[in-house]
Amino acid sequence: MDAISNFLFNVLIRIEWASIVYFLLVNSLYGVLLLSACAQMRTHLLASRGENLSRVLGSQVAPHISVLAPAYEEAATITESVRSLLALSYPNLELIVVNDGSRDDTLQVLVDQFELVPVHPIYQELIPSQPIKALYRSRSHPNLVVADKENGGSKADAMNAGLNLATGDLVCAIDADTLIEPDALQRMVRPFLTGDKVIAAGGTIRLVNGSQVRRGRVLTNQAPRDPLVGFQVIEYIRAFLFGRLGWNGLGGNLIISGAFGLFRRDAMLRAGGYAHDALGEDMELIVKLRCQMYEEGRPHQVAFIPDPVAWTEAPDTLRGLSSQRDRWHRGLADVIWRYRHVFFNRRYGAMGLVVYPYFFFVELLAPVLEVVGLIVLVVGLAVGAVNGPFAALFFAAAYGYGLLLTMLSLLLEEIFYRRYQSWQDRVWLITWTILENFGYRQLTVLWRLRGLVKFLLGQKGWGTMERRGFTLSPKPDNPPPL
Repeated sequence: MDAISNFLFNVLIRIEWASIVYFLLVNSLYGVLLLSACAQMRTHLLASRGENLSRVLGSQVAPHISVLAPAYEEAATITESVRSLLALSYPNLELIVVNDGSRDDTLQVLVDQFELVPVHPIYQELIPSQPIKALYRSRSHPNLVVADKENGGSKADAMNAGLNLATGDLVCAIDADTLIEPDALQRMVRPFLTGDKVIAAGGTIRLVNGSQVRRGRVLTNQAPRDPLVGFQVIEYIRAFLFGRLGWNGLGGNLIISGAFGLFRRDAMLRAGGYAHDALGEDMELIVKLRCQMYEEGRPHQVAFIPDPVAWTEAPDTLRGLSSQRDRWHRGLADVIWRYRHVFFNRRYGAMGLVVYPYFFFVELLAPVLEVVGLIVLVVGLAVGAVNGPFAALFFAAAYGYGLLLTMLSLLLEEIFYRRYQSWQDRVWLITWTILENFGYRQLTVLWRLRGLVKFLLGQKGWGTMERRGFTLSPKPDNPPPL
C-alpha cells in the first residue's frame, strides 16, 4: 500500500512540474507574440504613413471587389448591415447577399428596403452548392444582388453560391450581421496593391453591443457595462491586437475571421472554395490555401491588417456564448485533425514547424491541460504532494502575468487607435480586465472542453445565434467602482 501511495505521490508531483513547464513555455510565447505585435504595428504605421492611395482607389483601375454576405434568419440586423456595405468608400464594388433558405422575414425585409426586382439567374456553377431559387437586383442600388437559395446547412454552402455569382478580382467574405467602417476596404486592399504574394487579408473585429448605431454606421462606441459582453471585448482586443498581429511576423496566421476577410478570387476557386463539411470553414479555407501554396512552391502571405474595422454583435447570454465557444472549439479541432499531416512537417515551412504546433498545443489542448492541472492541484494539496504557499504564489504569478499581457494590449489600443474616448470607458475596460479571470475564464475553459468532447463524439451541428439587432443605446455616465 505504501508503494502505491508513493507512486501516486510521485506522479502528482511530476504532473504539477509538467504543468509549470507548460505554463512557462506558453506564456513565454505570449510574450514573444506581444513583442512581435509591437514591431508589426510600428512597421505597419511607418509603411502606411503619408501614402496616398485615394487617387488609385478613386479610379477605375482599383481592383474589382465582390462582397459576399451570407444571411440565415438575419431579419433583425440585415437592413443596417446592407446599408453599411452600400455606403463603403470604394469604387468597383459588387455586393452579393445570399439568403440561405431563411425561415424568417430576411428576404422580405431586403425586398422592401432595397426595392429588389427579380432577374434571370444566369451564372456559371464553378463550385457545387445548393440550387439558387431566385436572383434579385436592387432598383435603388444597381450594385446590390440578392440570391435566394435552398438552405445548404452551413455558411460554407452559402459562400460558395456567392462565389459562383461573384465577378470581382477580390472577394470580401463577411457575416450578414457585420457593420464595416466606410474606409475599411480601402485599408484592407492595400497589401494586394503592393505585392502579388498576398492571397488573403483580415481586419480587426470589434463588438457593437451597447454602441450607438444609425443607418448602418457606428456613431459612437463605448465600453460595455454588461460583464458578459465586457469580458468578450477584452478577449477581442487581446486576440486581434497582439495575437493575430503578432503572428504576422512569426509564420503567418492560420485564420481570418469569417466576419471580415479579403481573398484573391482565383486562389479561392483553385482551392475549391469553402469545404461544405467543415465546422470551421473560415480557418479551413486559410489552411487549405496555405497548404496549396507550399505544395506548389509559390511564395504567399496571409496578412492581418489592424486598422480596417468591422463591427459584429456578441452573444449577451450565457447560453448563447457557451454555444458559440463550443462551436468554435469544435471547428478548431476539425481543422487541426483534417490537416494533421502539416504537424512538424518541414515541407510547410513556418506554418508546419511553428504555427500549427502552437494551435495544437496551446489553442486546442489548453482547456484539457487546465482542467487536468486543476484536478491534480486539488488532489495534490489534499495528499500533501503540492506545497500550498508555493501553489498560491504560482497562481498569483500566473494571474499577474496574464493581467500584464492584457493591459499591454489595452495600451496598444490606447496608443494607436483610441477607440474609447472617455475616461469612464477606460475604467470599465480595466475593470473587466481585472475581473476576467474570476469565473469567466473558467467557464470558457469548460465550454471549450465540452466542444472538444463533442467533436470526439462526432457531433457536427452548428446552430444559430439569437440577434438582438442594432439600436441606439443611451450612454451611461457612471463608471464602475474599482
